[in-house]
Amino acid sequence: MRNIVLLYVLLSVTCSFSQSSLRHLLKKYNTESVPYITAEELSKEKSDYILLDARESKEYDVSSIKNGIFVGYQNFDLKRTTDVILANKKDAKIVVYCSLGVRSEDIAEQLQKKGFTNVFNLYGGIFEWKNKGFTVINTNNKPTEKVHAFDKEWGKWLKKGIKVYE
Repeated sequence: MRNIVLLYVLLSVTCSFSQSSLRHLLKKYNTESVPYITAEELSKEKSDYILLDARESKEYDVSSIKNGIFVGYQNFDLKRTTDVILANKKDAKIVVYCSLGVRSEDIAEQLQKKGFTNVFNLYGGIFEWKNKGFTVINTNNKPTEKVHAFDKEWGKWLKKGIKVYE
């Protein structure tokens, strides 16, 4: 019984630390000018949102969140995104995601500056989505365990699934 209690305490501390560390990481890189939406919140209302994937094509080609629309980061085209994908619906519910939520904040800020009023950043990105047990899909729209982990430094935040680096 003592071992079970000890294991429970250890797991609680570890989970608390990892969440705290993710929060710390995001505070370090983000201004938090875009409100976050959690994976759990998004999973309940996903059909209500337009999902924009702000990763690079090599990441998107490994897996994405179902119905995620590739908009990229390095070559993000604000005009194409607002005119074609969002059709200038300024009140559309939009969630932008990347690996962890850093690049997606940059893209979401551009959308806000363009007048979109209902823009969210997925807290912890596709990594947190996968870590929470939600499905990602491959280019054939089939569930996959693979997630592009960006690089070894950022990849440590992906706890579930198969890490892909190429």
